[in-house]
Amino acid sequence: MPSFTLETPHGLISITDTALKNDAPALLLVHGNSSSSKIFQHMLASEPLTSRYRMITFCLPGHGSSSKAPDPAKSYHMRGYAELAISILQHLTVEEVVIFGWSLGGHVGIEMLDLIHSPAVIANAKKICVKGLMITGTPPALGEEQVRKAFKMGGDLGVAGRRDWSEEDAKGMARGSASANNPELCEDWMLEDARSTDGRARMIMAQHFLDKDAGGVDQVRVVEGCDLLIAVVNGAEEQFVNLEYLEGIKWKNLWRGECIRLEGLHHAPFWEDPDGFAGLLGEFMGDAEKA
Repeated sequence: MPSFTLETPHGLISITDTALKNDAPALLLVHGNSSSSKIFQHMLASEPLTSRYRMITFCLPGHGSSSKAPDPAKSYHMRGYAELAISILQHLTVEEVVIFGWSLGGHVGIEMLDLIHSPAVIANAKKICVKGLMITGTPPALGEEQVRKAFKMGGDLGVAGRRDWSEEDAKGMARGSASANNPELCEDWMLEDARSTDGRARMIMAQHFLDKDAGGVDQVRVVEGCDLLIAVVNGAEEQFVNLEYLEGIKWKNLWRGECIRLEGLHHAPFWEDPDGFAGLLGEFMGDAEKA
């Protein structure tokens, strides 16, 4: 899979781009906290997706194969990640895109929807048209009160927002997140990603997420007021997010008219059931293309 690094104000960023050229929108995949773009390897190997869509993913600053951010306060929060994602799309001259965000990546996707029309963002660059957003493991929220309702771990995000991890913390994240404690689904790189993530990324992200005045967007307001087609797809056994909270949001343009629960699956259904999820993602891409 073609990969390269790009020097940015947020650090040296590792990017994967299938570089397919056709009339379809590109598909941008944004990974979660203390993980990397490797989590999307099954989606990037899906022939039905790769034969139709240009697929782009990258490691967030301080994660995976990307460098640590030179200015953590500028980069290590959802707004900073969203600014980076948009700048990557601009660098790759992407004009139409569908965003798939997993966990933290879904929050980044929502921030992108708010940011994409900012004059500062589109200055001296072609406008990017977002055709759709799919989120998995992502409850739109901002501020301690909403975060407490949105997540099962409570208002402080628990270990997910902690700077310093013990070896057991890293193993717990590696085993308990994407692979949902199934040894057959847990791979060595998951532990390495958890160990190597810059702990400041977790800490600063949590601070911005919990503080309504720290500069993040009101994510509920965005999804309740946005005409864009949004798909909400989760494992029915999701272990971190309160699915009832998601169903209480007044989504303006919700794909299929409901928050979808995939039976028997957890926080990363695209990792547990790659073929099934790729089919669902392909259906959404098709509907988003027509929007």
